Amino acid sequence: MSEVIEIPVELTRFQSPQAVQARLQFLLERQDEGYALSYAEQQEAAGLVELAEFLSLLRLRSTQVTKQA
Repeated sequence: MSEVIEIPVELTRFQSPQAVQARLQFLLERQDEGYALSYAEQQEAAGLVELAEFLSLLRLRSTQVTKQA
């Protein structure tokens, strides 16, 4: 038996705050430029990437559900 999880339609318009996007961009650019990130920065970047991927998946699912309705 599968469960139905309702996803709010508002997620199709949700974006992470600009400051969060800027911080992730900063960390990724710094790493790409050859600077070693501290362990804390590595953990922060990994968490922000996971959050961005999760939110993207939720937006995609929400968009799909909206189109089917």
